[in-house]
Amino acid sequence: MKAWKRLLLVLLIAGTLPLSLANAGHPVAQQVHTRDIDNFWIAYDAVRGEADPARRQQLIKTLYIDKGTPGLHALMQARHYSGEQYVAAIDAWPRYWASIRPLTGRALAATTALDADLAKLKRLYPALRPASITYAIGVLRTGGTTLDDKVLIGAELALGDDSVDVSELPELLQTRLRTFYASQPFHNNRQNNIHEYIHTQQVEAGDTLAQYALREGAAELVAELVTGKKPDLPLYVYGPAHEDALKAQFKADRRGNDYRDWLYNSSANRFGVSDLGYYVGYRIARAYYDAHPDKAKAVADLLELRYDDREAVDELIERSGYFSG
Repeated sequence: MKAWKRLLLVLLIAGTLPLSLANAGHPVAQQVHTRDIDNFWIAYDAVRGEADPARRQQLIKTLYIDKGTPGLHALMQARHYSGEQYVAAIDAWPRYWASIRPLTGRALAATTALDADLAKLKRLYPALRPASITYAIGVLRTGGTTLDDKVLIGAELALGDDSVDVSELPELLQTRLRTFYASQPFHNNRQNNIHEYIHTQQVEAGDTLAQYALREGAAELVAELVTGKKPDLPLYVYGPAHEDALKAQFKADRRGNDYRDWLYNSSANRFGVSDLGYYVGYRIARAYYDAHPDKAKAVADLLELRYDDREAVDELIERSGYFSG
């Protein structure tokens, strides 16, 4: 076997194959990290086989957290995960973990289109900055988030499907995740990767609903421009069927900072559908993009907008014409 082929094989086995080496024709050099997944299951088995509480905490620390990639540590920071939470979840949900375990082996399969998608994103937005992507096991609080230049994918959520057993979970989480897994997130993961990658290009949002929703909606739109699809989630069915009512309610709520009915929520809200702020944010971003004569400039505006500046966000919303249409 030639030396370069041996190198590719080693990198694939390690779960850290730079995608630019896998497909050197694309200009965006990225790296996907997946080894935290294997480390978690080693730690999981060790914790399950140990009765002593102190020893179990030590095992999750030494076998998973201490061996973690920078991406795992960033994920734990972003979602405030702790060793105690991991051990408690391992104890409480054995059927859940047994059902998700074989699915987490699909991390590399979930990134097969990533290099081509990032090359397309680079064409849409030439100022694109590089970011790493890490797939790691969390405690069911995110399928995808970011911290600085790191895309952080919660593999236990993002790689799942409707075969996952959620019967042991708390009632609200069970309801939310049953709907989520029914949407086949593994098959939506191409869009998820790009959505989160786009967030590494944006500034963080300020404190109003409009700032958060437009930031999410811009990522949804640009991910759709890259992948040609939106995620298969209930919000994209409910939204078009209730557009006028959503538009009126969002207009009333947009300058407040209570997102419970709109973002990062379960279906236990006034609409009965999760995360409709993504839909309204997407529709505003789409209206802005469609009306702009220079599409490249429209994409740049949506990625470079000062989402921490409520006046700048309000101005772009007004220019979109969404609420006047």
